[in-house]
Formats: sequence, C-alpha cells, structure tokens
Amino acid sequence: MTPYRTTGPIAPLSQRASALGRSVSDAVSTIRGRILFAFLTMSLITGALGLYAIGGIQQVGDLVHRTYDESLMSINYARATAADFAKMRSAFARRVESRNAAVIGKLDQEIADLVVTLAEDLTIAVERSQSIRARRAAESVQAGVTAWDEMRRGFHPEQSEVRSEAWDALDHQAALVDGQIDLLVNYTAGDGFAFRQSARAVVADQIRFTALSVGAAMVLAAIVAWLLHRRIIGPLSAASAVAQRIAAGRLDDAIPTGRRDELGRLLTAMATMRDNIRAMMEREVSQRRSAEALLSDALQSSREGIVVVDAGGRIVVANAQAVHFFKGLGEAVEAGTAAMPGPGAEPVSEYGWALAEDGKRRLSDGRWLRVSRSPIQGGGFVAVCSDVTQLMEQEQRLTETNRRLDAALDNMSQGLCLYDANHRLMVVNRRYGEIYGLPPAAVAPGMTALEVLARNVESGTMQGRKVEDLLRETQAAFGQGFANTLFQTTETGRIIAIMGRGTGDGGFVATYEDVTERRQAEERIAFLAHHDVLTGLPNRLKFAEQIEGAIAQAGRDSGFALLSIDIDGFRPINDTLGRVVGDEVLQAVANRLCACVREVDCVARLGADEFAIIQRGVERAEDAVVLAKRIGEVVSAPYILSSHRVTLGVTTGIALAPGDGMSGERLMKSADMALDRAKAEARGAFRFFEPEMDARIQAKRLLERDLRDALAAGAFNVHYQPIYDLATERVCGFEALLRWFHPVRGPVSPAEFIPLAEEIGLIVPLGEWVLRRACEEASRWPADLKIAVNVSAVQFTSASLVTAVRETLRATGLSGHRLELEITESVLVGNPGATTAILHSLKGLGVRVSMDDFGTGYSSLSYLRSFPFDKIKIDQSFVRHLGEPDGTDFIVRAVIGLGGSLGMTVTAEGVETDAQLARLRAEGCDEVQGYLFSRPVPASDVAGVLERWNGTERAIA
Repeated sequence: MTPYRTTGPIAPLSQRASALGRSVSDAVSTIRGRILFAFLTMSLITGALGLYAIGGIQQVGDLVHRTYDESLMSINYARATAADFAKMRSAFARRVESRNAAVIGKLDQEIADLVVTLAEDLTIAVERSQSIRARRAAESVQAGVTAWDEMRRGFHPEQSEVRSEAWDALDHQAALVDGQIDLLVNYTAGDGFAFRQSARAVVADQIRFTALSVGAAMVLAAIVAWLLHRRIIGPLSAASAVAQRIAAGRLDDAIPTGRRDELGRLLTAMATMRDNIRAMMEREVSQRRSAEALLSDALQSSREGIVVVDAGGRIVVANAQAVHFFKGLGEAVEAGTAAMPGPGAEPVSEYGWALAEDGKRRLSDGRWLRVSRSPIQGGGFVAVCSDVTQLMEQEQRLTETNRRLDAALDNMSQGLCLYDANHRLMVVNRRYGEIYGLPPAAVAPGMTALEVLARNVESGTMQGRKVEDLLRETQAAFGQGFANTLFQTTETGRIIAIMGRGTGDGGFVATYEDVTERRQAEERIAFLAHHDVLTGLPNRLKFAEQIEGAIAQAGRDSGFALLSIDIDGFRPINDTLGRVVGDEVLQAVANRLCACVREVDCVARLGADEFAIIQRGVERAEDAVVLAKRIGEVVSAPYILSSHRVTLGVTTGIALAPGDGMSGERLMKSADMALDRAKAEARGAFRFFEPEMDARIQAKRLLERDLRDALAAGAFNVHYQPIYDLATERVCGFEALLRWFHPVRGPVSPAEFIPLAEEIGLIVPLGEWVLRRACEEASRWPADLKIAVNVSAVQFTSASLVTAVRETLRATGLSGHRLELEITESVLVGNPGATTAILHSLKGLGVRVSMDDFGTGYSSLSYLRSFPFDKIKIDQSFVRHLGEPDGTDFIVRAVIGLGGSLGMTVTAEGVETDAQLARLRAEGCDEVQGYLFSRPVPASDVAGVLERWNGTERAIA
C-alpha cells in the first residue's frame, strides 16, 4: 500500500497527538508514582513487622535449642555417668570374685576404660549445661570417683581380716558418689527448667508487641487508602466519562476543564484527541478510493483463489489464482455467463460444484481445495479457495499414525491418561478403565482431573475414600514434581503404581500399572532373604539382627540367653526315610520349639538341623535351664507323621548375655562352643558356656594353623613299625606311621592332629603325601617286604583315592601286591555301597586291603561278608589284657578263628611282652607287631631292624 505524506494541515495534527501522548504519559506516571509510594509505605511496614517476628522466633528457637539440645543432652550424659559408675562397681565385684588372672586383667582394663568414659561423660554434661553449679557438682562426682578408684586399687581381697571394713568403706564412698551424681542430674534438669521459663517469657512479650504493631499497621493502611481515593479515583472518573463519549462517536460534546494538575492536563489532551479523530475521519474518505485500487492489486497477487458472487448468483470477480484453480472460469467471467446453480439444481461446472458450500473439495486433477464462504452486504458472498493438497496428505498420514497410536495405547499393559495445561483429559486408553473397574466410556476426553477421580470413587474400588482423599494423596506425591511414584490400594487389594511426567505444553501424562504381583514377589523375596523357606523361621541373617536388638534392649539388671540347639538323630531319618519326611520332621520340630517360648523370644533355623533361640528377660541362669529342659521334653516326644513315627533328641548349648559376651558374633560363638561340649559329653543334655571352652578352641585353632604351615613346609616324617610273621620267624613288612615334630611343642601325638586334619580337610593331601613317601621308601627294600599305609575315612569321600594309588604305584615302581591299605569300620558306615566299589577298584590294582582295629566298632561281620578283606587286625586293646583273669583271651581266639575260616591273615597289634607273644602263637595268630619288636623308626633305621630280626637273631629263643 502506498504511504501517505504528512504535509499541510496534517503536521499540526501530529504535533497535537504528540502533546496528547505526553499528557497521558505524565498523568499515568504521576498516578503510578502515588500508588508506588503507597505500596512502598505498606511494604516497609510489613517488612518491619516481618523482621521483628523473625528476630523473636529466632530468639525463641535459640532458647528451645538450649532447652532440648543442651539441657536434655546434659541430663542424658549425667545419667550415663551413673551408668558408667555402676558398671565400674559391677566389674570390680566380679574381679574380686574371680581367680583367673586373664579375667582379672580384662576386668582391670574394663574399669580403667570406664574411668575415662565417665570423665568424658561428665565433661560433655557440663559443657551442655553451661551451669556453674552443674560444673561444681561434676567436679565433686569426679573427685568422688577418683577417691573410690584409689580405694579400689588399695583393696586386697586376700586380707580377710580387713576385707569387710574395706568393703564398707567402698560402699560408703560409692553411696556418696551416687548422691553427687543425683545432685548433678537435678542441677542439669533445673537448668532445662530455667531455659523453658525464659522461652515462655520471650514468647509472651513477642505476642503483645506483634498485636499492637498489627493494629497500628491496619490504621495506617486505612489512612493511605483514603488519601489514594481522594487524590486519584475522583478525577479519574471524570476522565473516564469523557473517554466513553469519545468512544461512542459523540465528538461535539463539551469536555470539562480540569485542575492545574496532571489529571487536568489529561482532560485537555483528550479534547485535542477528539479534534484529531474528527480530522482523521474526513481524511479517511479520500483514502478509501485509493485503497480500493490497492485491494484489487492485492486480490490479483494473492496466493488464495478469491471469487465474489452477487445476490443473483453471478460470479462478478475472480482473481488470477481462482482462474488457475478452475478451468474455463476466466472465459465465463469475461462473457458474463459464470453463475452458481440455483437451489436444487445440479451444477454444470466444476467451480459451481466446488463453490456451492463451505468445506474441502477434491478437483478432477486430484488437488484439494478448502472453500471458505463469507456473506457480503446486499446479498451474495465471497469465497476464498486455498490449495490444501499437501495438508490433506499430511492429515492422512497423521490419521494413520493416530490410528496406530490408538491401537498401541489400547494394547498397553499400563493405563495412560494425558492432560493438557488446564488439567483436562486429552487421551485415555482402555487399560485405565480395566485397572479401576470402570465401564466403557466412563472416562472420556474433555473431563477434568477431578471428574476422573470422581469416576474412580464411583466405581467402588477406592476402599471408601473420597475425591478429597485421592486429591490429597496426589498432591502429596506430585505436589513438588513428578519424581515420586504414588501407590494406591484398591478395594480388592490390588496395588496400582502411578507415575507422572510433565509435557512441553504445561500438561502432564500419568501412567497406571497394576504391580500387585510384583509387590507380592518383592515382599516374598524380602521375606525369604530373612527367613527359612521350609519352616518360616528367621534365618541366620535375621537372627543376627534379633541378637543385636536384644543386646540394645538388655539392661543392667536383666539380660538374655542364647540357646544353640542341635537335633539328634535327624540325619539318619533323612538318609533312610528321604528328604520329604525329613522336611516334615523339621517343620514339626520348628512348631514345637515355637510352642516352648514366649512371644518376646525368638526361634530361628540356622542350618539343616541347627536351631537357635533368644530368651529375653533372663535374670538368672535357672531361667535358661527351665527353658532348655522344657525344649528337651517337648522335642524328644514321639512324632506321628503322615506315614511314619519317629523319635528325636535335642542337645543344647547356652550362652548368657552380657556375661558371655555383648556382641552377636561372640554370643553365637559361645553358644556353639557350649553345644560342642554338650555333644561331646552327653547327647541329649545341655551345657552352659565356660571361659575354658574358648581357651580350648583357641588352642585348637592355633594347632590348625600350625598344621597347615607344617603341611606347606613339609615338616612331617614317616616312621615305620615292623610286622613280624610268626610262620617264617622274620619281619615281613612295615606299617607306615605319620609323625610330626612341632618346633615349639615337640612331638605331637597323631591322636591329636589326625582328627583335626580330617576335620579341616587336610587329611586328603596329607594322606597322599604319606602314601607317596612310604611307597618311595619301600621300593628300595627287598622285594619280599610289604608296606602298610593307613587310609582315613575322609579319604574315601574323595574321588581321587584310586587315582592317587595308581599314580603312586606307577611313579615309584612299587608292585601292587606289596602295598597294603588299612581301613577302619567307620569307612563303611557312611556309604557302604560306594566304599565297596572303591575297595574293589583298589583290589583291581593288586593292592591288599586290611581292616584295622577289628572288633572295636559294630557290624564287623556284615562288612567281612560284603567285601573279601585280605587281613584283619586285632586292636591292641584286646591284646593288652591277654592272660589276665576275665581277660580278652576268648575274643582274640574268636577273631583268629574267624580269620582262619575266611582265609584272611590275622595280625595282632600292641604286643609288648613275651607272654602276650606266646599266647598269640598258641592261638594260631599269623602276624604280630608292637614294642616287643621295635618302636616306629625313621627310614634310616629300617636296615638295622631288618638286620636284627631277619639276620642271626630270632624272635623266640
């Protein structure tokens, strides 16, 4: 559009408009300044009140802090001082009664530590209280404790003639200290009361002053409001009336003159504005003609097709773009024949059909037009045609995308609701209704979030909660953002997890997931992590937590007992009747144990047949004895199961807290040591922990460490004891015996370290080492000499035994018939079938197998029947009593006869006298060995033994 130049009378008009603008600006600025001044005045008053309130609150807070953080803490530390002193007296009493130097030393150290702790508690109590009298009372307590400690150091319990007097003096001094501690507690409590009284006084003063200040502020605010109304509102009303008349077109009305202030200048400026408007209207007429020409140019250059139709239905104007859209439209307009069809008539042209009504039309060439008709004065209309082909293609693609999105939303496993910035529902999927049990279409787009919550309440799934309750839950979870997850529980017990996320337009999307099964699985996993799956009892981890809780609750006058329980006779049930019956037995045992204890006690299963109990509130050891006896009676009663009747026993170890330890690990260790003692001494009984048990365990651990070091360093030796053949009157072989010379303890008995090696799993490598060493030595002996090596029962549980024997024979070159492996009956007890298979494999290597210590176990005859042993050895316990009245002659005779009947060699051990040797010869024994011939000797002395017995000398003169 062509711009107009401001020449002639137009220039003064601009100047007047500028003056009007400046007047309005001045008026507005002055009004704004007054309002700003009033606002700043009220803000300063409010700020002053707020600062004063903050100062008062901070002062009260400081007093409250001193009351609760300093006074109460000082009281606690004063009371802790009393507890420390009581522990010192208790520890000293136990020291006097103890005769164990180690315990006395430990108690002395405990008392010394308590003296330091008491001093620290006193220091903290005084620092927290900040009271002179509390400090003086603390100094009196410290002096009294120091005096008591000096008297304790001078106490000699062995001086019986002054012991009573010394006790009385100590008790008197302790009573003085207790009184001083009570005075300290009272002083610290009094300090707290003084702080509270100060806080109350400050609060009362602050309330009075604040009330007066608020009243004054309200009066001042009323005065400021009255002044604003007088100076601003009245003049503004007059200016508003003038502006309304000008807006209504009443340009000839008189405008009142104002005062000589900014509002008066505003009325003058409005009069100037009225004159300018009148001049501008006159100028508009002249400008409209030029505008029509410009409009025509704009129509022709427009990218939209524009068609003007008159009241008679004739097309009078069509721009170039419209002519481009419709073929033949331009020629028809020039000829004056372009017309729209009448009512009910069929259109004869494409443009007649396309322009008949608003909407989208697809032309014959495939393009889409959007037609928008607008009526004009005098009848007819203007039609604006836009090419929306590309937009329609995009809409089609968007429709297909939305269809797929709707399908995806309806098949989601989660419910989904999308809200706009006004919290109105835009999208909801089918799964949302299923989760809340809503009928179809109960929740539809356009509903507010509150209406959606109301539908959930109406469905009856919200456990009687109202919309306000649900809204409060939602605000609590998402009021500060969508970082949290809200969990709702429905009437049916289902758990719904609700998560939200904000959208870019200010709305949000919420997802709803039924997590009931997941929650149940998590709870089950959490339960299984702390409980036994079979019995439901706490497991070892949970039991340790229970012990720590019992330790925290234990007081000075009462403790608790820890019972470690082992079920006797359970493993044979598992082996013979199967694990199903075994599990049923364990469940029955768990139920009986729970029936024996109180609700405050705790029963746990720690292993296969290992249980433990925490008995709280134990003041005397007799309380634990009563429970142990009750457990023994109840658990040992017969069990009538679904298909069997079984009987069990129970062995119990007891540790008492705090005497036997004040940590969970220590108490469990003490109870287990007591249980081991009970199992070793008498199955079915109970034993209390004793400090000597710990000493034995420590000695055992020390021996275990030394045993491992000795094996790693090769510190063992093999000695050889000759086996004498009575038929040939010569040594026919040697038995290899393991020996250990400890660098500190000296020789260690095999009866001491062999069972320990079996227990810790060292017997397998140790046995293989003995086998290799013995075979290496025997390979250098005469070919008619054999070597006997003992094999532990533990070695038979190792799959490598047969391989080790085979590899040893191959590496040393020793013939298999020269190697004799000695086993005991215990080898066959655990798994006779597997053991027999191993023995047959050894026989396949040519190795001889003998049964050692025959007759000392049980079921020996069945073992001899199940496996053809080459030799049986009579234990030295039978040989020792040969020839004595009521001795063992008949047993030895029976064993020798049995061996001869079965074709087995019989060897007697432990022969030490000529009389024993003569008796065995008379009974027909095949071989003997013992100190009568030789003690076990190192490999270097074997030659001497052979020279003695296989040379010129004979065993019997």
